Amino acid sequence: MPQHAATPAPNRRWRRLLLPVLVTLPVLLALIGLGTWQVERLAWKTDLLARFAAAEAAPAESLVEPAVPFTKVSVTGRFDHAREALVGIELRGTTMGGRLVTPLMRDGAVPILIDRGWVPFERDRPVAHPEGEVTVTGWVRPGETAGWTAATDDVAGRRFYTFDPTTIGAALGLPRVAPWGLVVLGAADGGLPEPARTLPRPNNNHLGYVITWYGLALALVGVFAVWARRRFKEDR
Repeated sequence: MPQHAATPAPNRRWRRLLLPVLVTLPVLLALIGLGTWQVERLAWKTDLLARFAAAEAAPAESLVEPAVPFTKVSVTGRFDHAREALVGIELRGTTMGGRLVTPLMRDGAVPILIDRGWVPFERDRPVAHPEGEVTVTGWVRPGETAGWTAATDDVAGRRFYTFDPTTIGAALGLPRVAPWGLVVLGAADGGLPEPARTLPRPNNNHLGYVITWYGLALALVGVFAVWARRRFKEDR
């Protein structure tokens, strides 16, 4: 009977690598994709932090509505101290406190919820309550929506855990408020409330993630290359 020609050894070796390659390639592409996504996130976060720094260094602008989040602006009005509330929980040293939020009433415009700064829950110093017309300088804080893990607001006690201007405004008896707030910027003078000194600085860990994902992709290529080389030697 005629003999079938044997498949050349090199072809057999390459065919044995086909399945491992098909398994490894999607993982490699996923790792490269994650690394590339983190590169984009790194560029976005770096630009965001640069804009925050520029906003801090620049003079405050007059408020133009709709307000742009995280810009530094000034606005004039009168505080309604009878409607102040506490938002969030913040530990400073060993003292627990929150952010004192007070509506700023404006002629011909809706009130703005002003985050005047941190105050302790147990007051050890008097809290300043400026009267009459005031000009407030701060950064525009966008409103938030309570997630399913958020603590439940104490509406009766005027203590809130999510900065939702609509919810807070309604609880304070204000039918309408701006859908954003203003966080006062200022230097600490030993009094209360203690205003924010800077715009928020989100963490920028994306470079580490870039190195991690690209490093894993490179390691996968290296491990596969070593395994394939050994497999070729075994098939000789």
